[in-house]
Amino acid sequence: MTSSLAEFSKAAQGLSRNPLGIIALFIVMVYGFAALVTTFADSLSATEKTPLIYFLVIFPVLVLGVFAWLVSTHSTKLFGPGDFKREENYVELMSATASLTLASVKREDTASAAPDIQSIVRSVQDAVPARDIAAARKQALWVDDSPGNNIDERHAFEAVGLQISLALSTDEALAAIERQSFALIISDMARKEGPTEGYVLLEKLRERGDSTPFLIYASADSQELRAEARHRGAQGSTNSAQVLFRTAMRIVLG
Repeated sequence: MTSSLAEFSKAAQGLSRNPLGIIALFIVMVYGFAALVTTFADSLSATEKTPLIYFLVIFPVLVLGVFAWLVSTHSTKLFGPGDFKREENYVELMSATASLTLASVKREDTASAAPDIQSIVRSVQDAVPARDIAAARKQALWVDDSPGNNIDERHAFEAVGLQISLALSTDEALAAIERQSFALIISDMARKEGPTEGYVLLEKLRERGDSTPFLIYASADSQELRAEARHRGAQGSTNSAQVLFRTAMRIVLG
């Protein structure tokens, strides 16, 4: 019993270092009280049990809703310096993590699952280069006819030093590639030009002998789509903001 209390105290100290941990502690405390009440449920009448049942059903949904609201409106306030191994880069890392979290919330079905915050933090930590990306002037070209849909993803990249150039069409992308070289190209799939315009751009580049790493960031994802993208010469295909960030940074830093 003493050992369990000591372990809980240690875990509580770790969680209390940032707002997310405090929220988690609050949830544990509330459910702890609910568990105590449930222990004595046999002595409760049906009328007294009803509010408890409603609470146990509604509370998780309410917590998920509040969490989604916090991430959407106050994402930059959810992390503390202790969340990051390199605290001297706290501002940049926090900005990248917040943007990537918000992008994940927008992409995922928040009714079924919340983003894995610790996994996102680790992805951003791993992206921090041994050398300075900004000093190396690494640039990526992002091709999408609706750039407003990926603002948060681009902010996450820019926060760790990767410069992003935009192109709204295949022709605009090809013109940009003729003017300068890029460390990476990220493209959507369907555009006004056609439903598989991402592949059209990829094919034109490869026909030219251009081997610039190419990632497809689309609305759909499956093992078949990933295999098809690799078969056509892309380095990957995903609809996950976190997977995109992790894969792109591995390419840029490699």
